[in-house]
Amino acid sequence: MKIIKTMALSSMLVGAMQTHATIVEFQTTKGSFQVNLYDQSTPKTVENFLKYVNSERYNDTLVHRAIPDFVVQGGGFNYDATDIFAGITIDKSVINEPKWSNVRGTIAMAKPENNANGATSQWFFNLTDNSKNLDTQNGGYAVFGEVVGEGMSVIDDIAEVPRCGTIPLQNYTEAQCKDSESKPAYENFIKVTAVIVVDDDPNSAQALNPMPNTLIKKQPEVSESDSSSGSFSALLMLLAGAAGFRRRNTYSH
Repeated sequence: MKIIKTMALSSMLVGAMQTHATIVEFQTTKGSFQVNLYDQSTPKTVENFLKYVNSERYNDTLVHRAIPDFVVQGGGFNYDATDIFAGITIDKSVINEPKWSNVRGTIAMAKPENNANGATSQWFFNLTDNSKNLDTQNGGYAVFGEVVGEGMSVIDDIAEVPRCGTIPLQNYTEAQCKDSESKPAYENFIKVTAVIVVDDDPNSAQALNPMPNTLIKKQPEVSESDSSSGSFSALLMLLAGAAGFRRRNTYSH
């Protein structure tokens, strides 16, 4: 009996130590901004995101995709001097929660094509109102938070960085981009140096008024255990080396 009570107490302590975050701060090489998470209305998506935050797997990751008037995307790669992109350790994919609309200033989970429940670690910020396609495409892309304050100015700055293909690179010329022998260095990339919890009040999102996804009619009947490992491996092959570096990122919306 004493052992059972001790185990129960340990479980309670572990539960108490878990972070129920509502506001996180993205610290990047272009500046910092905060995101208020919809932890009560998209609990599975936020829980998945926070696993990567709390394990610091988003630290020192690359912003690997930026398309003006569309999205800024990251959360998947660290820099590797040999192949440029090294995938971070990913967990099991998370079930889709397409409750809110992909309007400007929201954060959503990226996922492979034709896999509604395939999101793992990668996220993207909507630079404009993408609801007409992203609210319905691929089962709908799960919005799970919104940028607060003046944070979109930082994200807009990232989107304006010159690109090689869809990859934002600073101090990297068009000639270098076209040169198959040239590879960008660590300092050329826009990096997320850390994502940290700044407010763990689970009620802080109540004052927000996110726009519902009214375009999604029915979630695709896809198993929660579906994995995105095949598509993710294909992406790593695309991004490895100079030739792959110049190709279009297919881990897409």
